Amino acid sequence: MIPPLATTENLLALERQVRLAGSGIAATDLDGCWQLQLVWPKGSRRASNFSGWLLRGLAARLEIRSEKEGVLQLSNAVNLGALELRFRGAGCLQGRRPLLMFSFAELELSLAGLVVFRRALPEPPERKRPFFALIERSPEGWLAARGRGGGLALWCLAQ
Repeated sequence: MIPPLATTENLLALERQVRLAGSGIAATDLDGCWQLQLVWPKGSRRASNFSGWLLRGLAARLEIRSEKEGVLQLSNAVNLGALELRFRGAGCLQGRRPLLMFSFAELELSLAGLVVFRRALPEPPERKRPFFALIERSPEGWLAARGRGGGLALWCLAQ
């Protein structure tokens, strides 16, 4: 379900405001399973209908769990039927905006819940680590952020 206030113009206005004043998003605000709803390619003012449809069809989701001392555990996964591809790693919030900095340490492929392949991933150099510049975590249960590559994403909290 795409929230009615999550229009391109509203998100861009929120992003401008957050760049100036920060978002106030805390690590515990991110706890949960976030289902990807919409993506806007870098520089586009229109959501990519095909990418959104495809990623929703694959049940793309970002799972975040806050732990002590500001450490976050992240998992990014997609499913194709009983086949699941999952990346796992750790992250943290940095700065006033803040940035959700993370890196994935493990890739896992499972079939019907049974792990068939697992591989450790090398840690990227500090300057190439992925991040999400957090824009909004609404009380209605949606999260908006801009990724390292410049695209904009909108997730809804799974019920």
